[in-house]
Amino acid sequence: MAVYVDAAIWKWAGHLWCHLLADNTDELHRFAAELGIKRSSYQGPPKTSAPHYDITGFERDRAVRLGAIECSREQIVAIFRRVRVPNGKSKR
Repeated sequence: MAVYVDAAIWKWAGHLWCHLLADNTDELHRFAAELGIKRSSYQGPPKTSAPHYDITGFERDRAVRLGAIECSREQIVAIFRRVRVPNGKSKR
């Protein structure tokens, strides 16, 4: 299983943000917990179709050091489409 991050380019609340995605939600939650990110920050069905966390550029740097794969915008969109949950049902 793998965990992925795109570039921290979205500005909000004084920080640059990016997406943290994984091949499955269990791995996503485990990795986010390892980063110290609260589960309440999780974004997934039914609010969004792809399970992910929005993380800051600082958290992104730590994620990469812990093994997250850096992705281009095109790559992260392809991953987003691959992990997307049809009809709000979680893939495991």
